[in-house]
Amino acid sequence: MKLAKKGMMLALTAFMGASLAGCGAAANNGQGSSESSTAPSAPAASTAAEQPQQTDVKLSGSVVVYSAGPEGLANKIKEGFEAKTGVKVEMFQGTTGKILARMEAEKSNPAVDVLVLASLPAMQGLKGDGILMSYPEAANADKLIADWSDKDGQYFSYSASALGIVYNTKLVQAPPASWADLAKPEWKDKVNIPDPSLSGSALDFISGYLSASGDSGWSLFESYKQNGVAMAGANQEALDPVITGAKSVVAAGVDYMAYKAKAAGEPVDIVYPKEGSVISPRPAAIVSTSKNTDNAKAFIDYLLSDEAQQLVAGAYLLPGRSDVEAKDRASVSDIPTFNVNWQWMNDNADSVTTSFTQLFK
Repeated sequence: MKLAKKGMMLALTAFMGASLAGCGAAANNGQGSSESSTAPSAPAASTAAEQPQQTDVKLSGSVVVYSAGPEGLANKIKEGFEAKTGVKVEMFQGTTGKILARMEAEKSNPAVDVLVLASLPAMQGLKGDGILMSYPEAANADKLIADWSDKDGQYFSYSASALGIVYNTKLVQAPPASWADLAKPEWKDKVNIPDPSLSGSALDFISGYLSASGDSGWSLFESYKQNGVAMAGANQEALDPVITGAKSVVAAGVDYMAYKAKAAGEPVDIVYPKEGSVISPRPAAIVSTSKNTDNAKAFIDYLLSDEAQQLVAGAYLLPGRSDVEAKDRASVSDIPTFNVNWQWMNDNADSVTTSFTQLFK
């Protein structure tokens, strides 16, 4: 996946209006590549020799972070890191697509030090393009769920979300039990699905489903189109009409958004279809052109720290560390998942996005 191609595919036009937020502004749970498993791999074994402690470095100045959010969590992480280190975080917040588009626009003079994306295949593509810096000695990297992070230490999935069927509890008494249910007549014109060109997690779901189902998997999405399923912007844009009651269901809804809305008293809930879904890790990485590498490494260390992992759990996301429990939501072991092939998802991301958006336009 070349950055230029991927960045243009994922919402280049949407990026142009973005602003800089810190500068002023029966399935398995493993989701391995192509081999099946029954649970996420245990954290990679390590020893003190393999994971040396960093020599204390006096930090100062700033670090530029491009983050796919969620916004509330990103702001808390920014504040926590600044309070702990004294380093100023200049943060641009946007979707994965907007971040990739910004990087493409800035490729002749890169500004970013740290990337935080909402799509593992997108980060894998950046690794393949040679854009990321290795940091295998990152603090607590050995505690991460190994399937979600890079064995070479180039990216670290500090959190994850899962995709499910989010529904309005006032309108829906018997929620759908499977993805295929949404093609039934009783759901005609009542369902939204996020646009994979604007949502990295939606693309993870669609490409993950196809990687597990093969070409026959397209029949599900064709049946959605025939049943009036609407492609409705990014994740929040797809969810809002369900909260208000204009629609009944979001297919491939991001679960932490549903849990947050439910906790705020909105009439929504979520189910994970019995045949499986996709857990979408949210990886962070240092770019190889970083001008503030010490600060960037410290930011990665903070993301994996006890403090930041508790912030992750408090935002209804799945913590990336296996020793930190999820709060007030389904845990990894509770969510049935497809046996997805992450490499296939990365290799086919552009073609899947194009085919899906053309189908729904």
